[in-house]
Amino acid sequence: MSEIAVEPPPIRAVVAPVTPLQQNCTIVWCQKTRRAAIIDPGGEVPRLLQVLVQQNLVLQTIWITHAHLDHAGGAAELQAATGVPIEGPHRDDQFWIDGLEEAGQRWGMPEARAFTPSRWLDDGDRVELGETELEVLHCPGHTPGHVVFFHRKARFAQVGDVLFAGSIGRTDFPRGSYPDLIRSITTKLWPLGEDVTFVPGHNQISTFGAERRSNPFVSDEALSSS
Repeated sequence: MSEIAVEPPPIRAVVAPVTPLQQNCTIVWCQKTRRAAIIDPGGEVPRLLQVLVQQNLVLQTIWITHAHLDHAGGAAELQAATGVPIEGPHRDDQFWIDGLEEAGQRWGMPEARAFTPSRWLDDGDRVELGETELEVLHCPGHTPGHVVFFHRKARFAQVGDVLFAGSIGRTDFPRGSYPDLIRSITTKLWPLGEDVTFVPGHNQISTFGAERRSNPFVSDEALSSS
């Protein structure tokens, strides 16, 4: 588990990889109020609740980037334990939510259950956290209903499985689209700025600038030669 320092610091974040797939679940909070959101609680809910206690946080909401099992499998359990709302993903991921229980049985995560979001998210929406808020960007490609959460002042984004350090999200799942994914990265993420630090769905944290320089799939050089 690692803590992310962001400057200026209206928010703080802790990344806690969960499930056998080591998905980067993130606990992010408003520093002034210590109100927190858990982004993509794929599983290991008791451990996530313990992080809240350790950090002296009050859970306000659950945010989902997309409804694959490793990102959303623990959402229903976490909501049942805390009573907080679930916000996201975009409604185009409804079919993935409907299949969570079956996927959980197949992958040895029997606690996974379907849920109904308290709020579906659309491009341009905002989600509140204590006395601050994050922007929502609809970024289809990996899944049709994938969203990204962005805090403009902190230069911080949670991008789920859209973009990784040195790679991009898979598009061979049902209703995945490689052209949509590339469009999401280049027209939604890159304009946010090269200084943005992002937490991907798996593996290490990076910046948009680093990926524009060296990512073999979506660097400026790779795209100009494709």
